[in-house]
Amino acid sequence: MKRTRQQKKADLMSKAERLIDQLLDWESQTERPNLTQIEDIVLKLRKELGQEMAETLLEGQAERTLVPGPACPKCEKEMHYKGQRKKQVESRAGGLEVERGYYVCRACDETIFPPGSPAGTEPFEVE
Repeated sequence: MKRTRQQKKADLMSKAERLIDQLLDWESQTERPNLTQIEDIVLKLRKELGQEMAETLLEGQAERTLVPGPACPKCEKEMHYKGQRKKQVESRAGGLEVERGYYVCRACDETIFPPGSPAGTEPFEVE
């Protein structure tokens, strides 16, 4: 089900509030933290929020950009849609779970998870 802008914003704001609470709890429990400790917690929480934001935007892209019958990278015949699959990808924002259409070639059994590389190969690129 496609979420509205308001739903996405509410979910992201809720996540941001939880992370801010974690930061402030950490501050109250950590006596005289040094700069490295402060940076470590801030970077950790920033990464979590960044991953959540990226996943939220990727959800919407997956709903919008279903690839119709791509050509097989091995035999160049038309591939057939087999449903949605989830895949872990590593991005600059950190590890993300991406759900995309999954395709199979009836001629040679090659599979792909577009946009990006054939299933099971690395690196995986989300366009």
